[in-house]
Amino acid sequence: MTHNFSESYDVIVIGAGHAGVEASLAASRMGCKTLLVTINLEMLAFMPCNPSIGGSAKGIVVREIDALGGEMGKNIDKTYIQMKMLNTGKGPAVRALRAQADKALYARTMKHTVEQQENLTLRQSLVEEILVEDGKVIGIRTVTDQKYAAKSVVVTTGTALRGEIILGELKYSSGPNNSLASIGLADNLKELGLEIGRFKTGTPPRIKANSINYEATEIQPGDDKPNHFSFMSKDEDYLQDQIPCWLTYTNQSSHDIINKNLHRAPMFSGIVKGVGPRYCPSIEDKIVRFADKERHQLFLEPEGRDTEEVYVQGLSTSLPEDVQKDLIHSIKGLENAEMMRTGYAIEYDIVLPHQLRATLETKKISGLFTAGQTNGTSGYEEAAGQGLVAGINAALKVQGKPELILKRSDAYIGVMIDDLVTKGTLEPYRLLTSRAEYRLILRHDNADMRLTEIGRKVGLVDDERYLHFQIRKNQFDSELTRLEKIKLKPVKETNDRIEALGFKPLTDALSAKEFMRRPEITYDVATSFVGPAAEDLDAKVIELLETEIKYEGYINKALDQVAKMKRMEEKRIPSTIDWDDIDSIATEARQKFKKINPETIGQASRISGVNPADISILMVYLEGKQKASKKAL
Repeated sequence: MTHNFSESYDVIVIGAGHAGVEASLAASRMGCKTLLVTINLEMLAFMPCNPSIGGSAKGIVVREIDALGGEMGKNIDKTYIQMKMLNTGKGPAVRALRAQADKALYARTMKHTVEQQENLTLRQSLVEEILVEDGKVIGIRTVTDQKYAAKSVVVTTGTALRGEIILGELKYSSGPNNSLASIGLADNLKELGLEIGRFKTGTPPRIKANSINYEATEIQPGDDKPNHFSFMSKDEDYLQDQIPCWLTYTNQSSHDIINKNLHRAPMFSGIVKGVGPRYCPSIEDKIVRFADKERHQLFLEPEGRDTEEVYVQGLSTSLPEDVQKDLIHSIKGLENAEMMRTGYAIEYDIVLPHQLRATLETKKISGLFTAGQTNGTSGYEEAAGQGLVAGINAALKVQGKPELILKRSDAYIGVMIDDLVTKGTLEPYRLLTSRAEYRLILRHDNADMRLTEIGRKVGLVDDERYLHFQIRKNQFDSELTRLEKIKLKPVKETNDRIEALGFKPLTDALSAKEFMRRPEITYDVATSFVGPAAEDLDAKVIELLETEIKYEGYINKALDQVAKMKRMEEKRIPSTIDWDDIDSIATEARQKFKKINPETIGQASRISGVNPADISILMVYLEGKQKASKKAL
């Protein structure tokens, strides 16, 4: 079939949410002529749900995006109204940054970044069809019958694919925040032979700030100590005039209102068909599932400096509007609150992610990538991380360069993508620290050490950023070497000083690094004995030194596990393998292998339902095939 293309691009990205923005910026910055096409330009990088970035595990993902050369961290550092480090009383593996965003400013600032980006064209239109010939992407067609040629296409449609908003008994076609739904493209993806699922998510009501009785709530301020998502942000730019959030709770009256109206709740009346998120359930779901709980936390989160809208975190609901009003007024501090927007649920189509490679390219169609909620995830951060990887790989494919696959030991982004493509997901996927077996080496403080070299290699880390990274890395390496070499001896003067600080005296000579392994010995205490570094160290370098030294034993154990798994990841499985030709593997394993078609032994070993015996049989089979092939030569 001959197509009359009006314009040609290297990469086309469909959808300008958090995934689409990162994908298009990555591809264009890597030198590809890129088109970002979206239903509504005003919805670019929009936050249809919570006005925040980061949180547990998610905050580490934003740091990883930044280390690779992505934009989300830089953008939130320009537009936050509050910054807070979570889990400071716990170990370093679970600490993560979270920021309240100025919702409108975040989207506007990101839109300006996209508009100014070289090699990137931004266009408002509705994509109806992905054009494919001989199993390969060749372009797209819009609702106005414009055709654009492309060598790679990235689909990042969020919740717009056959989106339907549900509010009480009302159900209508819509994307998030009453934007247009994408119906034609949803049909087209099915026609292309992709398996499609149906998920559901939701959002809470928004209330007017000046109608809240804040005296009846608990203040939740931001941090005084400077923190940033981007490694390029400066402490002197840290926002002092932060806006607090506020905490209140549901109560027995709130629960009674919900229980009396469950017959009107779409989740329980059968109107909602899609599978909802386990880790961010609606308030009606929480009341039913956790009937023994007397109350549930609700955070009142301002949506920006120049708006009265306040997001009621924890009150996601699709109950009828009149019930939502009664529910709000039953809550302490919200007795006279004015509801500005009702909460709602939204159902949407997804591409079942077992059909993807670890590059986020579809196995069925060459050059077609998907990312974000299109792949069944939840959250802006998960979307942005996938968008970045999909955009990088879409560009690398166009350029004929080796693909980028982030391993589980490289990044939380690697954990997420591996989970999706290996295990699939039966509900909206959310990143948790518990999903990462190597979480002690996937920390927020070392994301640049793990990933900046990778970002540099693919062409996303510019000279200024790379120099900044090298200075930080050199400071860390030099000081670690110094602390390893310099010795403390158990002489009286030294031990008197140690005991005066309330610590145990030395019995043997040891290095300053070994001294710092003691839980109570900080870097500042250690250097008071051995002298300061040759140059003033950045506070974040000191934090990194303390963590790496104090947890060295655990980190080394994790690195040993990574090395063992690396051998399995390097054992490739031929794409031509005939799974029916392998004797003795369990029926369930055979079925899973056929469905997922793992690319490595490591990936095969992580498939749910596959046991170690199946992996052993598979490895023996592959070795036999390899020997037979060599013999034939």
